[in-house]
Amino acid sequence: MNWKKILPGLFFCFVCSQSIFGAVVHDTVYINKGELITIDTNYYAFYAFNESPDFVATNNRINLAVGDSIYLAVVNTDTENHGFDVKNTTDYDVEILPGDTVEVPMLFSEPGAYIFYDHLDYPKYRYLGLGATITVDNFDGDQFFWNIKDHLGDWNDSLDGGYTVDWSMYYPDYFTINGFSNPLINDDPYARVAGAVGETMRIYITNTGQGTHSLHFHGYHLEIIYSSKNSSHEGRVKDTFPIESMETLILELVPDKTGEYPVHDHNLVAVSGGNIYPNGMFLTMLIE
Repeated sequence: MNWKKILPGLFFCFVCSQSIFGAVVHDTVYINKGELITIDTNYYAFYAFNESPDFVATNNRINLAVGDSIYLAVVNTDTENHGFDVKNTTDYDVEILPGDTVEVPMLFSEPGAYIFYDHLDYPKYRYLGLGATITVDNFDGDQFFWNIKDHLGDWNDSLDGGYTVDWSMYYPDYFTINGFSNPLINDDPYARVAGAVGETMRIYITNTGQGTHSLHFHGYHLEIIYSSKNSSHEGRVKDTFPIESMETLILELVPDKTGEYPVHDHNLVAVSGGNIYPNGMFLTMLIE
C-alpha cells in the first residue's frame, strides 16, 4: 500500500497556509462497492464513499469551518481503479489503485458546498453512487444534508458489468435522498427537517444524480445562502429550487408557523419509485 501520495505542487502551499487559517482536520473515506436496495426491494450495483470499510448506500459527508485545511485519506477497497476529484476547486485528478490509499491535502477558505466524486470513466462511477459533499460553513444552528440521486435501475448492473449505455435514452425510475426513498427518508435524522418556529436552520443540498431536480417546499419560503451555479441567486427567497446535476445549494429556513409540510420534486415522476407513488423524492418537515 502506498500510504502517502501527495499531489505535486500543492503540498508546500497547503502546509504554509495552515498557520494562517483554521483547524487542521484529518479524515478518511472508503470507496466501497455494494448494492442499492430500492423501495420495492430490487437490488442494484452501487458504490459509495463511506466512513468505514463497511458499505452503506448513504455517502459520507465532510463538514468543515471556513479556513479549515484537511488531510483526506481516500481508501479504495474495490478491485477496480477509482478516482477522486473535487468540483469547482483545484483539479485534483487522482487515480487510486485497488487496495491503495491516496492522501489529499485540501484548503477551503470560502464557504460553500463542494462535490467530491469519482471522475474516472465519467459519468459511470459518479452515477453508480460515488458522489459526496464537503460543506464549508461557520453556521452553528441545526443542519440537514440532502444528497439527491436518480437511477435507471437496470443500467446500474449493466454499467457495473462493463457494458456501455446511451445516456440520451436515460429515463430514471428510482429517486433517492441520502440513499432512501419515501417513506424511509423520514427516518433519516439528517434528511428530515425538524425544528421550532423562529429557529434558523440550514439545508445543504447536493445533486449527484444525472438529472435536474426542482425541489418544492410547502408551507415556507427559504433563502438561498449559496449556489454553486448561480451566485447571483444568493439572497433570493423562494419556495421552489431547481438544482442541476453536479450542483449544490445551501438554503436557510426560519419557520413562521407550526405544522407538518411536504417537500417534493416538482417533476412528478421523481416522486415515484419503480413507478409507484409516492415512493420517490418526497419527505415532510416537522415544525413544533
